[in-house]
Amino acid sequence: KDTLIVWSEAENYDLALSFQEKAGCDEIWEKICQVQGKDPSVDITQDLVDESEEERFDDMSSPGLELPSCELSRLEEIAELVASSLPSPLRREKLALALENEGYIKKLLEIFHVCEDLENVEGLHHLYEIIKGIFLLNRTALFEVMFSEECIMDVIGCLEYDPSLSQSRKHREFLTKTAKFKEVIPISDPELKQKIHQTYRVQYIQDMVLPTPSVFEENMLSTLHSFIFFNKVEIVGMLQEDEKFLTDLFAQLTDEATDEEKRQELVNFLKEFCAFSQTLQPQNRDAFFKTLSNMGILPALEVILGMDDAQVRSAATDIFSYLVEYNPSMVREFVMQEAQQNDDDILLINLIIEHMICDTDPELGGAVLLMGLLRTLVDPENMLATANKTEKTEFLGFFYKHCMHVLTAPLLANTTEDKPSKDDFQTAQLLALILELLTFCVEHHTYHIKNYIINKDILRRVLVLMASKHAFLALCALRFKRKIIGLKDEFYNRYIMKSFLFEPVVKAFLNNGSRYNLMNSAIIEMFEFIRVEDIKSLTAHVIENYWKALEDVDYVQTFKGLKLRFEQQRERQDNPKLD
Repeated sequence: KDTLIVWSEAENYDLALSFQEKAGCDEIWEKICQVQGKDPSVDITQDLVDESEEERFDDMSSPGLELPSCELSRLEEIAELVASSLPSPLRREKLALALENEGYIKKLLEIFHVCEDLENVEGLHHLYEIIKGIFLLNRTALFEVMFSEECIMDVIGCLEYDPSLSQSRKHREFLTKTAKFKEVIPISDPELKQKIHQTYRVQYIQDMVLPTPSVFEENMLSTLHSFIFFNKVEIVGMLQEDEKFLTDLFAQLTDEATDEEKRQELVNFLKEFCAFSQTLQPQNRDAFFKTLSNMGILPALEVILGMDDAQVRSAATDIFSYLVEYNPSMVREFVMQEAQQNDDDILLINLIIEHMICDTDPELGGAVLLMGLLRTLVDPENMLATANKTEKTEFLGFFYKHCMHVLTAPLLANTTEDKPSKDDFQTAQLLALILELLTFCVEHHTYHIKNYIINKDILRRVLVLMASKHAFLALCALRFKRKIIGLKDEFYNRYIMKSFLFEPVVKAFLNNGSRYNLMNSAIIEMFEFIRVEDIKSLTAHVIENYWKALEDVDYVQTFKGLKLRFEQQRERQDNPKLD
């Protein structure tokens, strides 16, 4: 087809070669046809009809596939049969049925024991190929036999003897000696326990034992993925229904008498439990989080986040992130209810802000995650509005009254002078994160943030950071101001003029000198915006107060353009007829 050569292999694989030029495509096409003894002038040379007729004939003539008797001497023959059946869908089907009907897998595993006892390496290599081939048949019925309690360790044993490796792997040793099953709270249901063991081992086979599948084999292992997926769904379901189990879990989590190591394990279990739930269908996930919510997961997290153990807190933060991503409204409702009974210090959101501020990681990995969660919680886009009340009004009112002072505390503490009192990298990173959230608030929260900025003189404090030696922080401060100017709100403009808040920006511009960098461009863009949008009050303010400092800048026309705007305004005022 023009610049494509397309063909199919087996039933589900279509392949194509694509060429840039038609001439190149034709040349290769002729070569292929020459080798195959076909006529290159014919567009379609693959005989689809013959293949299916042959299979149909095959189908009618032989009802099933004859497997060789399961003996040590015939392992090579069995391995060849399995390998030769994989490419043809029909033969795969027959092979799978034959293996199912004759209880063949168990017989193979008996031979495996014989081979191991005799140290028959050749036989073990054949068994590896046979078992790997059976995996690629992609049949749930076969998996159920292979993953049963009595067979699974032998199946893993067969997969230890990969002929391409000089030495066998020690997978069984790892699973029996190294991997430990921790029962944080005793699981009374033997079926559930069995499921958990099985899932761990099958996941281990998928991730560690089987070689990385090639492009073709990827589809052949889809049933293995599904097997693990449905097992996880069942485990979450069974644990969820076991009320005693969950009640014990939450009781021990929040009990002060629980020792640290035990609590660490309980929290890790809960985190893994939440991670499993990500595989559930939406309605099952709803039920899952409802159960956790009814069990009191949020008050429990609040207790854990107030503890000293950093590892426990970190796992609790991960659990909190699952809850926020799943249902921010549920978290907001809880926080507002508890605010009626508790002091601000121990509110869940304030604990989260505290952890963000106190993150000891030099790269602030934890703080970045927590900032993202806070952003989700204060984002009006995902807030609900019902007929009688709006979540936005209620929650933002609460947030600005009870939490905003905790968030801005590090900023205010560091900007009491003309330049930042602490200017190390970690402090700068934290302040940049706080500014990012404040900038988000300016964009989305209208009057709440406006009252806060003007009453607490926040912009003046933020602009102190323009003097930071870290360019990224100075630019964050500038971006915050640019967002405010972008709103073209006269309330903000009057506040900026009254407090002379262009001073730190002009100062930073002059200190930057003739360097052509991001700072230079960003400051010029701010003045250019004022000129283009013709914000009259700010234009007059800038020219009246800072023209002397800026009149020599002639590599852009921005400042001269501002002066021109200013003079036109004046003329109109002096001569009303012109307006």
